[in-house]
Amino acid sequence: MLKILSKETYQEASKNYTERSFMQTVEMAELLERRGFKVTYLGWVRDGEVSVSAILYSMPETGGLRMEVNSGPASSNPEDLKPFYSALRDYAKANGALELIIKPYDTYQTFDSNGQATSEERKELIADLTDLGYAFDGLQTGYPGGEPDWHYVKDLTGLTKETLRKSYSKKGRPLANKTSSFGIKVRTLTRDELSIFKEITSSTSERREYKDKSLDYYQDFYDSFGDKAEFVVATLNFKDYLAHLQKDMATHQKELNEVNEKLAENPNSAKQKKVKTQLEKQLATFETRVEEAKTFIDKYGEEDVVLAGSLFIYTPQEVVYLFSGSYTEFNKFYAPVVLQEHVMTKAIEKGIPFYTFLGIQGIFDGSDGVLRFKQNFNGYIVRKMGTFRYYPKPMKYKMIKGIKRLLRRY
Repeated sequence: MLKILSKETYQEASKNYTERSFMQTVEMAELLERRGFKVTYLGWVRDGEVSVSAILYSMPETGGLRMEVNSGPASSNPEDLKPFYSALRDYAKANGALELIIKPYDTYQTFDSNGQATSEERKELIADLTDLGYAFDGLQTGYPGGEPDWHYVKDLTGLTKETLRKSYSKKGRPLANKTSSFGIKVRTLTRDELSIFKEITSSTSERREYKDKSLDYYQDFYDSFGDKAEFVVATLNFKDYLAHLQKDMATHQKELNEVNEKLAENPNSAKQKKVKTQLEKQLATFETRVEEAKTFIDKYGEEDVVLAGSLFIYTPQEVVYLFSGSYTEFNKFYAPVVLQEHVMTKAIEKGIPFYTFLGIQGIFDGSDGVLRFKQNFNGYIVRKMGTFRYYPKPMKYKMIKGIKRLLRRY
């Protein structure tokens, strides 16, 4: 039976789910309410136990309400999902919905890091909804409606702080090693500092041509999620960075001197010649970076400079990489790598077994730069089901939609 749940009952039921999106937390419900939505906690109750639950949020629109369940429902008994969807359809019709949208969090299919399928399609998940009269937007790629159906994820089970970096890809490990040598620091922002985060995301959104969230949205997010949300920035003091470089240069120069001594004793050693060539290339790179560091010091002095920022969400089931941004001027420092390592390390310390990097396009021809970055951390890919829509009064919906389309012509 479908029932309206109290916030407390909903929260208690949520402890039974092994898989649940942050979009289905009471913190997200609070954020939605702050942003003007009406929120209802719904549950399917069998023998006195809540086996399926969802946050349904709604907003008035011409002709009725637009209702939505995003990244849900969550369930401890998949067999109860279909009766829940059926009852939800009836609930929406009885409560004045013009349109009901469901974006399930169930995984439709899994893929390896390169996009090769590792499981069969779960077509029955789609059929459960379409059999009930829900219209399906179809399996899509990209970011339909601004939200991706393809997620890049990583299982953290069994990893420790010491073994985490070893779990990265062949390209990811040396990249993380290199980045960790720069002296980049990670700092959590206070609410009063969220304008720093907003500046980063604004810069990134303008560059990538997408619509950024407002500062008051980030403030509402902070207030709603509390310590379950972490706004973090990666910073670098270029004077410290120069000191790191000079220390590493001294080490490499010492190694080169030792190789030259060995070559003096054995001039035909192919091995030592190869090592010498590598060290000389590395020293040349260091010299270039030293000059760059001095230029940055002239520009920024001794202050800690913000390179990149991210918002991470912590739930018992998973950690989520939600929003992020960076400044192109500092791309060569790979600061987002430091932020990713920070959140995964913290997840391991908290005992949270799963990390979702969220969206990728689902296109595997090499064109998705976001995917290439996330592949450094050697996870895998899950494809969600997509979007389903139910229209309690389809003729009314079509008529209103037609009028809106007509009015936009004038």
